[in-house]
Amino acid sequence: MKSIKKKEIYLNILKWIFICVLIGFFSGCASAFFLVSLEWVTNYRELHYWIIWFLPLGGLAIGLLYHFYGTDVVKGNNLLLEEYENPKKTIPLKMAPMVLFGTLITHLFGGSAGREGTAVQMSGAIADQFKGLLKLNNSDRKTLHILGISAGFASIFGTPLAGALFALEVLYFSKISFKSITLSFITSYIAYFTVEFLQIKHTHYSIPSVPQLTIINFLWVIIAGVLFGLSAMLFSRTTHFWGRLFSKTIPYPPLRPFVGGIILAITIYLVGTTKYIGLGIPTIVASFSTTNQWYDFLLKIVLTSFTLGAGFKGGEVTPLFFVGAALGSFLSIYIPLPIALLAGMGFVAVFSGATHTPIACTVMGMELFGLESGLFIGIACIVAYYSAGSVGIYKSQIVKGTKYKLYQRFKRTNLEDL
Repeated sequence: MKSIKKKEIYLNILKWIFICVLIGFFSGCASAFFLVSLEWVTNYRELHYWIIWFLPLGGLAIGLLYHFYGTDVVKGNNLLLEEYENPKKTIPLKMAPMVLFGTLITHLFGGSAGREGTAVQMSGAIADQFKGLLKLNNSDRKTLHILGISAGFASIFGTPLAGALFALEVLYFSKISFKSITLSFITSYIAYFTVEFLQIKHTHYSIPSVPQLTIINFLWVIIAGVLFGLSAMLFSRTTHFWGRLFSKTIPYPPLRPFVGGIILAITIYLVGTTKYIGLGIPTIVASFSTTNQWYDFLLKIVLTSFTLGAGFKGGEVTPLFFVGAALGSFLSIYIPLPIALLAGMGFVAVFSGATHTPIACTVMGMELFGLESGLFIGIACIVAYYSAGSVGIYKSQIVKGTKYKLYQRFKRTNLEDL
């Protein structure tokens, strides 16, 4: 009997390692193709500025595609979160090519969006197919969702540790099993190394000097963290606002990105620069050495929230990096900390506040910028996490833990005072 049980255990371990390898490999390949395609459309747009005037037609194409063929996957990342919490049916594999096409169209014609959402949705859709193929139960399906999210995040940003932790944290840590934690890290690294093997390069950042964490510097980090958290709150609430506004005022979904595209194209023309559209990587990189204007992060918030709220496709995370880095760079005028350190703190702290994932963001900061800045980044991420409020970029995310209890107590106190 014992030998039979051991054999079953070994077979189960081999099965999950096999699943991890396949999800990691296919997700890594999908992200690699996406990164190459995204670079191509971005370069083409920058060399052909006039193409921005076709943004309304691109939006209409995305709207029609999802209206006729993708109503069951239009929720994107929120669908992954909902299916994790309340499993109903397997996520259609068509989510992957549809979000890939929609995101590339958005970036080609000048929308302001990111890439994390696309990578996570592609990987999540790929991972969920194994439920039917291997006849897994709903408990194992939750593990598949974790593996898909970790693989997509790790491969698109080149941060395997943060990718694994992000998947665990965004899905509410206390419900995660030890098996899921182990498999998440395995899948994350396989996806990461797949992209590395295909020689796809990620953007590199550096923080040349990190001061000592004195009491004065600690207080400055707290102040900066609060500002990063408030900007995350502004980003999340503005995105939801535009989404509600378009839904109420334009009943026919395909027309929402069409109308939004018209407004965006005119706005971009009036602004007179492509600095605030697309991913904004050049501005993010420059923020580590050059002071930004006070309005740079605000314009990115407005254009990205409007783009996504109107129904264009793409992620929110890279724009959040832009917002944080640009704000941190500007704050270096008033806060006596190195500009690169403030930009790096903002880079991950705004992301932390908008996604309720301070642990993953702290680790991501150390992966990207080095261990030396870890203490500053960790404090900024935690402060931003608490300062950003209870509303994040993902509507379907379950927010629990001390932050949730704090806001529940705050609400009860306010109601009692009324």
